[in-house]
Amino acid sequence: YWDEEQEREFTFITNAMHISALQVAELYKNRWQVELFFKWLKQHLKIKRFWGTTENAVRIQIYAAICAYCLVAIIQHDMQLNRSTYEVLQILSISLTDKT
Repeated sequence: YWDEEQEREFTFITNAMHISALQVAELYKNRWQVELFFKWLKQHLKIKRFWGTTENAVRIQIYAAICAYCLVAIIQHDMQLNRSTYEVLQILSISLTDKT
């Protein structure tokens, strides 16, 4: 698959012969975005270990982190901030704990 944006050829191995090379590339690109999203959650929302050991506890912690990310992204978008999502998260965390 030739990527016009990166001006680079990619080779993917798949057993899904019924889809085109473009579809395989798009699926991989979307999968990679999910990986980057979870990496961001783990790094910036401090998910290093889970508080509970049950499936439900793990799900709740992940859902809470996703909700926090979405709220920060909404604030970032609505306020038209030219800062990274992480910077907005830092500003909010300082502002929410400021007692003045």
